[in-house]
This record gives sequence, structure tokens and C-alpha cells, in this order.
Amino acid sequence: MIPITIGISSGLLIILLFSIVKQLDKKLVYGLILSGIGFLYVGFVWTDIQALVINAIQAVLFLFLAYYGIRKGVHILALGYFLHGCWDVAYNFFSNPGLIPPSYDMFCSSLDFTVSAYILVFNNQFTIKRFNQ
Repeated sequence: MIPITIGISSGLLIILLFSIVKQLDKKLVYGLILSGIGFLYVGFVWTDIQALVINAIQAVLFLFLAYYGIRKGVHILALGYFLHGCWDVAYNFFSNPGLIPPSYDMFCSSLDFTVSAYILVFNNQFTIKRFNQ
């Protein structure tokens, strides 16, 4: 339960931080975060070649989801975070969980689901406001 609480709290802290800094393009920031989180697994499993290949493929897939989310719309970003949360939960069922830090799956999935829900509910905050001069 503690990893889930820390994950949700971390997600809310990220949301709060980027809500305070108004000058940043939120779609770009959340896309960059999504593009990086897949590569964390690559760092965890670099000693196991089979796991490294699988995780490199998933990292590139999330990189593409982030790219298309930035280019096409925030709903793709929300989908990316949701799918990454699903990846976190499912990973231990088919791969060696000993390579991943303890309770990382619950921490990361709860963070991902929190950010995904935020993007879906508050997607109007992700439009760039342009002022006529």
C-alpha cells in the first residue's frame, strides 16, 4: 500500500509542479516524461540480454506514443501513460521480477494512472493559448 500512496503522491506533485510553472508547454513536458519512463526498465535489466531486448522495444514504443501524443493530441499521451501503468503491473507476470526494484511496479503504475487520469480530465489545460498582438 505504501508504494501506491507514494506513486499517487508523486503523480500529484508532478501535476502541481507543472501547473505552477505556466510558461511550459504541458503537452511537451508530459510527452517528454512519457518518452523517458520506458527507458528506466532498460537501465534495470541491462544484465539480462533477453529482458534488455524486450524492454528496449517497449521503451521505443512508448517513445513513439509520446511523440504522437505531442504531435496529435493529449488523448494519445493519456493512453500512453495508461498503457505504461498496465506494463508496470503485467511485467512481473512474464519476466524476471528480480531485476526490478521491489514494489516498483505498484509505485510506477499508480503514478502513471494518476497522470493519465489528470490528462484525460483536464485536457483543456493542454491547449496552447495564443494572443493576438
